[in-house]
Amino acid sequence: MSMKFYEDHGTEMNPDLIPKPDLYISCAKDDVPGKEEILCTLNRADQQGEPEFHCEAYKSRS
Repeated sequence: MSMKFYEDHGTEMNPDLIPKPDLYISCAKDDVPGKEEILCTLNRADQQGEPEFHCEAYKSRS
């Protein structure tokens, strides 16, 4: 069963429809199931439309 996500006003959101910025895609935690996935999804949702994506938990794949 997959985790459901909701916006502040209660509307359900589909995390698959939230764009993944380049920094996010290059992160070692991208597509790793678990608690980090939840935090990453919420971080992406919160920063939609922002000119730059920031993540304090970023870890390079290389």
